[in-house]
Amino acid sequence: MTHTAETGEATGTKDKDYNLIWYVEACLSNALRMETYIQDAEREKDTDVAELFRKAQADSRKGAELGKQLLRSRLGS
Repeated sequence: MTHTAETGEATGTKDKDYNLIWYVEACLSNALRMETYIQDAEREKDTDVAELFRKAQADSRKGAELGKQLLRSRLGS
């Protein structure tokens, strides 16, 4: 299957910029979801699972920060 070149005509945003915006939103959304999962694990006193979700949350926050830095440099502050 060939990739169709969207180039931002439908969204008004170049694909690479749109993808970066999507990535930041996905990381932030995942960090928020992990907060709920951490609380669920802690309520069950499952520290192993809570720690796994804390690490996942930290990775998501880091991804969001890196993505936001790139957005700032490309789209202006």
